[in-house]
Amino acid sequence: MNGIVGLFQPVALWRPDEVVDDPWMPEEAPLAMPRQALGRDEGPDLAAPPATSPLDVNLRRAIVFGGALVLAGLLMWGPFVLYARKGWQPLEVLGFGVFVMLGAAMCIWFCSALAGLFVLATGREQDDLRFSPHPNRPKTRTALLMPLYHEDAHAAFARLAALDTALERLGVADCFDIFVLSDSRREDIAQDERAAYMALRSHAHCNLYMRRRADNAERKAGNIADWVRRHGGAYDFMIVLDADSTMAGETVLRLVDAMERHPGVGLIQTTPAIIGARTLFARLSQFGVQMYGRVAAAGLAWWTGAESSYWGHNAILRVRAFAESAGLPILPGEKPFGGHVLSHDVIEGALLRRAGWAVHLTAALDGSCEQTPPTLFEFMRRDERWCQGNLQHLALLNARGLHPISRLQLFFGCLAYIASPLWFAALVIGLAMQLQYPVDWNSFLYILNPEFTPFMLTTVLSAVLLISPKLMGAALVLSRPRERRAFGGTRNIMKSVGLEVLLSALLAPIQMVANTHSVMQTFRGGDVGWAPQQRDAGELPWETAFKAMRWQMVTGLVFTAGLCFRPDLSLCFAPVVLPLLFAAPIAVMTSRLPGRLRRRHALFATPENQLASATLAVLVSHSRTAAAR
Repeated sequence: MNGIVGLFQPVALWRPDEVVDDPWMPEEAPLAMPRQALGRDEGPDLAAPPATSPLDVNLRRAIVFGGALVLAGLLMWGPFVLYARKGWQPLEVLGFGVFVMLGAAMCIWFCSALAGLFVLATGREQDDLRFSPHPNRPKTRTALLMPLYHEDAHAAFARLAALDTALERLGVADCFDIFVLSDSRREDIAQDERAAYMALRSHAHCNLYMRRRADNAERKAGNIADWVRRHGGAYDFMIVLDADSTMAGETVLRLVDAMERHPGVGLIQTTPAIIGARTLFARLSQFGVQMYGRVAAAGLAWWTGAESSYWGHNAILRVRAFAESAGLPILPGEKPFGGHVLSHDVIEGALLRRAGWAVHLTAALDGSCEQTPPTLFEFMRRDERWCQGNLQHLALLNARGLHPISRLQLFFGCLAYIASPLWFAALVIGLAMQLQYPVDWNSFLYILNPEFTPFMLTTVLSAVLLISPKLMGAALVLSRPRERRAFGGTRNIMKSVGLEVLLSALLAPIQMVANTHSVMQTFRGGDVGWAPQQRDAGELPWETAFKAMRWQMVTGLVFTAGLCFRPDLSLCFAPVVLPLLFAAPIAVMTSRLPGRLRRRHALFATPENQLASATLAVLVSHSRTAAAR
């Protein structure tokens, strides 16, 4: 596992990438962006807290983590008492250790969501950064950057056209320039990008520029850094968009206004909602993010304060701050842990804060949207890349000068994937422990045995901790009449939440095995490369589904074989084993969208179903027609 330890030396020299297509770019305004040191003993010390750091942020963190500690103690009490009564066996020690790590993560997630519910229910989401409802005309210049890599060019440019039209409607188009930064390698896709660019350029209100790199070194991070070094000197701020991003003009103006009023802020990350879902899997994700996502984001923003995170898109950054402090190092060693930084965004946010710039997440702004992978298969492919990128951060946890909250967020990013092999290990250990005992068909009666009461309380508390954040989001929506109607009414919301919980439970074991495989592959030295995202894939073919889900089905068969020796435990393991055995059919079925879910107030209805998705579809159609002409 090369590169997990060692020093990360800054690179002194940098040579701009050669550009293939650069006829539609403005005059260069170079800006130095040195690579930063991220070693244990190399790099600057942590700067003082920025002005926008909440005065009570330490109290907030004490509440969240203190509450999590108390809950974790209650959660661990049951298995501790049960195992300690007859002495600790080796498997019990191992199983308890795994449960402690998983339980602690659940408790922190619950307390953070509870904080988010408090923030939103009491209207405190703007306490740290007040966004003006009617911002003044910008006094600065802002670049809107959209990196592309083998995307549907017409759909991407249609989103830019919508944003361009919105800024013109607000009378501020002359304050913004749009840059399309292509990393595409295929010439047919590059031709589509040029055609879509020319079609939009003829009637765009903002200045519209495009270039294509010959060498797409460092992927998206290198693409953005190349623009900063060539053109960053001409702009105060940049808003980074993904190819599937859409933002309302009013949201853009409020972000710029907040940056102008708070000169110590280096980055503001919005909370994108998912729109444009056209499959059951995507609708499930869309509903979950819009129903529950704000609670999670508001809680995270509340206790992270000015040490929050960057998600790589739908965010505004101060260009000079980014250039001076966020140049990424090249990690020592071989891939997957060495080389270029893959999951760059959270590292860039941590570097900004190390240099003294505030990094804020906000749940107070709507009008920030993105799309999601349309199928479980595409979601798993994306997660493979994210898994490798996040595990690469293990090497940076002890980097000099990073804020403790930045380190914690790096660790949480790793834990998001390591939790899957931990869960898998817990299941294996649990089954191995039970295989030491004979079949007992009366085992379900143990729920009535006082000796097992602590264990049953732990089981109930675990279920509450897992499901409650979802119920918090639903409770918030139900308490607001306008939102309740937008989600289809109380009855529709309750049915949708129930079905979402059920389907999420079916998908969880499938994703557990996928992430476990990705973690193992990464630690074995595997590199997943840089495959383009398929944002509009059609129904998943059965052959692809069976091939993609082979590890899940094999795992289900192995568990089934183990249960042959303890068939009395089949009911307990069924919620995990059955989804694994039927992983391929589940993947295929969720890649479709039943007709009854297409209605206006169908299950998984969201406010954007009727407005944003329809608008986006019209814009995409219009853009393609214009390009064809």
